Amino acid sequence: MSEIEVVVGRIGKPHGIRGEVTVDVRTDEPERRFADGAVLRAQPPQGSASPLTALTVARTRWHQGVLLARFGELPDRNAAEAARGIVLHATVPADATPDDPDEYYDHQLVGLAAVDTDGNALGEVRRVVHGGAQDLLEIRTPDRRDTLVPFVAALVPEVDLAGGRVVIADRPGLVTPFEDES
Repeated sequence: MSEIEVVVGRIGKPHGIRGEVTVDVRTDEPERRFADGAVLRAQPPQGSASPLTALTVARTRWHQGVLLARFGELPDRNAAEAARGIVLHATVPADATPDDPDEYYDHQLVGLAAVDTDGNALGEVRRVVHGGAQDLLEIRTPDRRDTLVPFVAALVPEVDLAGGRVVIADRPGLVTPFEDES
C-alpha cells in the first residue's frame, strides 16, 4: 500500500453568495490539507444528488475560528448549498506521519496490540472513532467484546508504533469488566 486516504473535513453551510463554504475540519493539519490548489476527493452524503467526486481548493481563510473555503467547482451560493455535507478526503503516502509527534493517522493505530501498564494483553485496536468531544479507540478484547477507550493521555499514556502496541491505563469497566460482570 503506497498511499492511503484520510478524512480531512466536511462541508458545512454556505457563507456569502460567491460559493464560499464553512468546513468542519477533521485534520490537525488544515494548512497542509487545504492548501491552495489541493485536490480533495469528495464523498457526497447518502441520498445526495451531487455529482461532485473531487474539489479543488481555490482559497481558504479563518473567520471567528471557522475555516471558510472556496472550491473551484462551487461558483455560487446554490452550488455551495448543494455541496453541504460532502466529506473531504486527502491522499497521503502510507508511511507519512503527522508533523506533531503526539498525533497519529487512524491507519497507524488500527491493528496495534492494546496492553495494560503491566504489559498484560487487553486486545487489539480495531478502529478509531472520531467523536464530537474526543477520539475513541475501539478495542477488541480476547473474549471478543468491543470496548471504547477515550484517546487521551491519562488513559492512553503511550503509543509505541515501532513496538506495535498502545498502553492503556485500564480501570475496571474500561476494558476489563467489573469483577461481578466476569
